[in-house]
Amino acid sequence: MPIDLYFFPPSAPCRAVSLAAKLIGVELNIKNTNLNTKDHLTPEFLKMNPQHTVPTINDNGFFLFESRAIIMYLFNKYGKDDSLYPKDAQKRAIVDQMLCFDMGTLFQRFTAYYRPVIYEGVPFDPEKLKKVEEAIEFFEKMLEARGGPFAAGSTITLADAALIASISSIDAIGAVDLSKYQHVNNWFSRCKLAIPDYEGVNGGGIAAFKQRVRRGASK
Repeated sequence: MPIDLYFFPPSAPCRAVSLAAKLIGVELNIKNTNLNTKDHLTPEFLKMNPQHTVPTINDNGFFLFESRAIIMYLFNKYGKDDSLYPKDAQKRAIVDQMLCFDMGTLFQRFTAYYRPVIYEGVPFDPEKLKKVEEAIEFFEKMLEARGGPFAAGSTITLADAALIASISSIDAIGAVDLSKYQHVNNWFSRCKLAIPDYEGVNGGGIAAFKQRVRRGASK
């Protein structure tokens, strides 16, 4: 049976899981979970995930949350193409490094930048934007040093699915001019072509995210 994915379209981590699933070739049953109407606080949801966050999956009674953990689980159980998450310890470590960079630096800094605008109606903080720009500069230098077309080297991996969900969200609201970062900009274009049905999976969520931020900024 398909795996249930509890999904909120504006959420970059939710979209990261969907994009990774496309790469892996695993079918997901999307269960739209509206955070605005507190779908994530129902007793049924809290039984699956006491932290009441999305994305969350239900794989025939196995519940898992935290997007990067979900991405790795989907590959470990259903993956067939070893290049997406190599068995070689050092190559896999690079993929893990980039997943952690997305979670702990890139997406974390971007969240700190946009969340107060959405939830508190305050203006964007230019100092927080500088931290986002610094994270993208880090990514630019990583891509340059690695010399490959993708985040972890010569082939697309699970890390690219997570990173492109974050980068596309940053790009959507015009927070940073990505054209200033040659390697990031080229990587972004390359990933859009390499991930199956990229626009179908990511496009609607990007539009919803952009609208949420605009509403927050207009308060």
